[in-house]
Amino acid sequence: MRKFFASFFGTLAALVVVFLGSIVLLGAISEGLKADRDKTAAVEHGSWLVLDLSDQIRDAPAQNEGLEELFEALGDRDNPVLQSRQIIRALRAAATDDDIAGLYLSGQDPQFATTNGYAALQEVRNAIVAFRESGKPVKAWLTMAGTREYYLASAANEISLDPFGSLLVPGLASQSIFFAGAFEKFGIGVQVTRVGRFKSAVEPYTRRDMSPESRAQTEKLLGDIWSDITVSIEASRDLPAGTMQTLADEEGLIRPETAKSAHLVDRVVYVDEVLEELRESTGAKGPKVSFKQISIAKYGRLVPGHSLVAARPTETKEAPTPSSFQKIAIVYAEGPIVDGTGQDKDVVWSGKLSRTLREIRRDATVKALVLRVNSPGGSVTASEAIQREVRLVAEKIPVVVSMGSVAASGGYWISTYSERIFAEPTTITGSIGVFGVLFNVQGLASNTLALAFDTVKTGRFADATTVTRPKSEAELAVIQKNVDWIYGQFISKVAESRKLQTSAVQSVAEGRVWSGTEAKNVGLVDEIGGLEAAIAYAAEKASLGEEFVVAEYPERRPWIESFAEMMGRKPSEKAASGSLGAFVQSTMRAVVELEEFNDPRGVYARLPFDPSWQ
Repeated sequence: MRKFFASFFGTLAALVVVFLGSIVLLGAISEGLKADRDKTAAVEHGSWLVLDLSDQIRDAPAQNEGLEELFEALGDRDNPVLQSRQIIRALRAAATDDDIAGLYLSGQDPQFATTNGYAALQEVRNAIVAFRESGKPVKAWLTMAGTREYYLASAANEISLDPFGSLLVPGLASQSIFFAGAFEKFGIGVQVTRVGRFKSAVEPYTRRDMSPESRAQTEKLLGDIWSDITVSIEASRDLPAGTMQTLADEEGLIRPETAKSAHLVDRVVYVDEVLEELRESTGAKGPKVSFKQISIAKYGRLVPGHSLVAARPTETKEAPTPSSFQKIAIVYAEGPIVDGTGQDKDVVWSGKLSRTLREIRRDATVKALVLRVNSPGGSVTASEAIQREVRLVAEKIPVVVSMGSVAASGGYWISTYSERIFAEPTTITGSIGVFGVLFNVQGLASNTLALAFDTVKTGRFADATTVTRPKSEAELAVIQKNVDWIYGQFISKVAESRKLQTSAVQSVAEGRVWSGTEAKNVGLVDEIGGLEAAIAYAAEKASLGEEFVVAEYPERRPWIESFAEMMGRKPSEKAASGSLGAFVQSTMRAVVELEEFNDPRGVYARLPFDPSWQ
């Protein structure tokens, strides 16, 4: 027995040593790769900047310090992520860089349909157009390109399409999933309280189809965004007005010969032909040598936060650190707004964001704040907690909001007290309204599980929070009164912050969503522009001139924290492939969204539909 325990604990100790040693080794590799990444990369004269359309584009920078380099070194390129701001800055720097000959857009495995909103892509597209207008060529090669991919590629001087490729540009569609029939089948009851004719976020749980109001506002919003997309494409491709609508209605899936005859593409060629032309133009020597190139991710790392000039290996002057100059803070609020503090990515935790805003308020080196909002809203309590911190920051320094693809409902709640609101034409915003959704499992418990409940209470509403029965009329009246009060607060806050009459806010509220263009027309947005425009405005209001750096929040974390989180979380969700896969993914996403209904009041300000349109 003594030998057994000695062997057991010896083996256990060895495993611990091996595990800890592995962590140390991974850490050393990660830090080495990070250091190698941070070294100034060489840019050969005549290189082409390369943007891979299969990469995801997100607002916030990566948070895992060092881990992405490790995974990339190990060959994990399943879900590469690029930050939109870094792409834009890289394009602006490359436009005046004598070593950069042009921009190449590659569309071999596009996945934009599941990752990027049109407003975020619009900012990137504007930067591509500006690069092209600098006099440098932009070339694109596509295979199976959807609306999002073609929207970006249409800014190129020359577009090539694979002979067996196609353009899927059928227009925009929004499909909602309705659970009322399933809830009824399984004995799950739903009661709702809401304010606003257009606040239709509760409809999936109570109806089997869209209400007339929901259909009308969705049609108007899709029409506004589709119009902006088609007008931009037609202008870049020098097409008559209405061309894209005609092709969408007559073709939808556009084959190579049709795409060429309609002047949507310039050539129908294989990728090897395009690459060979690039090799020859850049003077690449040898059959195994590719054309001179640098990825936009690597080139973007050469553009420091204080400059628009890419660094070079021969430069010895140390780049200024964020503490060298006064700072503009960019805080990213990306994802549904939920109450509390947690670890889930793509969620705006009110506790975390509020703490970040407090830190910024207490940092004397931060002279302005840009809040980048890309959120459909969520918990009212969480939205108010964040708004409170935004208002406190605004008492000390200028606060500017840059709206991304969606900044609606709770996303608008946290934006409204800023000094100026910027949005793109295709931004989805507004949705000023609130609702409560109340589930009960009485039918499921009694009819399916044969469970019974009995209650003793000392007050009329003592068991009002139970899910074992529907709410009584008196309980619903109390909840509706609370929802009405919160809606009134929402209206008052918008009227006060936007300096509008209450009646004017009421006329554009009731839960209605607006495109960025329409939101500006009705006074909910101040200016059409992207993140860089918001930063420039913040610098002007803070009288910073050009002597400032940008500090982004949440800040990147040490690799060990990221590694520990990775070890404890569930495997990441892979992108669905094919129509059936997309349906399963959208259904699961709708079910998972129920977990985000965690407001302690049970009241929510959230967009009434999923904005991830095809």
